[in-house]
Amino acid sequence: MKNLLKGYQRFRNEVFPQMKDHFRQLAEVQSPEVLFITCADSRIVPSLILQAEPGDLFVSRSVGNIVPPFGETPGGVTSTLEYAVKVLKVRHVIICGHSDCGAIKAVVGKKDLSGLPNTGAWLKYVDAAWQYCDPGSTPKDPKELHTTLIYANVIAQLHHLKTHPEVADGLANGTLQIHGWYYDIPTGSIETYNEQTKRFHPLEDLIS
Repeated sequence: MKNLLKGYQRFRNEVFPQMKDHFRQLAEVQSPEVLFITCADSRIVPSLILQAEPGDLFVSRSVGNIVPPFGETPGGVTSTLEYAVKVLKVRHVIICGHSDCGAIKAVVGKKDLSGLPNTGAWLKYVDAAWQYCDPGSTPKDPKELHTTLIYANVIAQLHHLKTHPEVADGLANGTLQIHGWYYDIPTGSIETYNEQTKRFHPLEDLIS
């Protein structure tokens, strides 16, 4: 807590004064163009990775960057998605998985989650990811399998995303785009999923 309090003090004394006009503009309204859905992992800091300003990203975080399919028990992710698309009118939804994901590690290792019943139930939404692993090239090495399933889980959650009516309508009307990303912690690099090639490519490929 001491480091957090010191950080707050620096923010109030050094950062906020330089951005006070920006915060005044945000005081009563927000209009982010992007909903960023990612893992609760403390190592993933969307605004830092993307160098985004306050007001740029509407963020939803949960274990395993999971989006339950439409019709399942409503929760924080689904309500955030609904609000972002219907009310804030975001134009992009990004699902971002990451390296060394503990949620996927638990699934691959078939960890006993009997003591974590809510987590166990939540991770059932990762099961769909197995179908996006190429059976002919699925690695046997646990670490490689772990990474393979992280990528596959991003694809699975994109498909879950499409089951939500507000997303389906936005895609059909051309008012919404969805993206699947993989963030590599040790290198700081991002890869993005291409539905045409069915592969992940460096995000730099999209930067002109």
